[in-house]
Amino acid sequence: MTTPWTATVLTIFPEMFPGPLGHSLAGRALADGVWHLSALDIRDFAADRHKTVDDAPFGGGPGMVMRPDVVDAALAAATAQAPAGAPAIYLTPRGRLLTQARARRLTAGPGVIVLCGRFEGVDARVIETRGLEEVSLGDFILSGGEPAAIALIDACVRLLPGVVGAEASLVEESFEAGLLEYPHYTRPQLWQGQAVPEVLLSGHHEKIRTWRLAEAERITRERRPDLWARRMELR
Repeated sequence: MTTPWTATVLTIFPEMFPGPLGHSLAGRALADGVWHLSALDIRDFAADRHKTVDDAPFGGGPGMVMRPDVVDAALAAATAQAPAGAPAIYLTPRGRLLTQARARRLTAGPGVIVLCGRFEGVDARVIETRGLEEVSLGDFILSGGEPAAIALIDACVRLLPGVVGAEASLVEESFEAGLLEYPHYTRPQLWQGQAVPEVLLSGHHEKIRTWRLAEAERITRERRPDLWARRMELR
């Protein structure tokens, strides 16, 4: 029997999982065994009776830092139970930006191990020793890695075969061709004085395709000049 794609999450709040991942497309796929989720409590790997996972930073400064010995023990347990070859990712604002292309590569593998940081972060020595891949969702700060982990896992799970009913819709989504997605319209045809673009009512598939591409390019140029510049470089 083939092992399903598996997400192994390390967190001090395991009760936050599956959370949104237990609903809608991801939730149905989880219930059907298309993928598997395991949430390990990092506190279970602390050696003292208080289950301490953090300590004051060397050099002073505000906040606390997650201890390398505790995090390393949790990662060792996660690696032992996760499918062989699953990469270990640490979610942090200083990581490389998560992209649709990276999500696709993760989905093509056996699964992923996700470390959710808290406080001021994780001791740098365990990141280096374990060779953790540092990943960020964007230029903003969250209270912890759990919401980011849910977003990362959802981005991967929806790409698994059979999760999204109309798999053809995945091809035209934002970022798939280096562009943001074109705008969508549905009934009513006239709403608050605004009409649906005539080309979408024409039934002419080639004209519709051309219009959608032009709209995707326009929106990308206006909203994400970085994506547009990258697309121009690849031409």
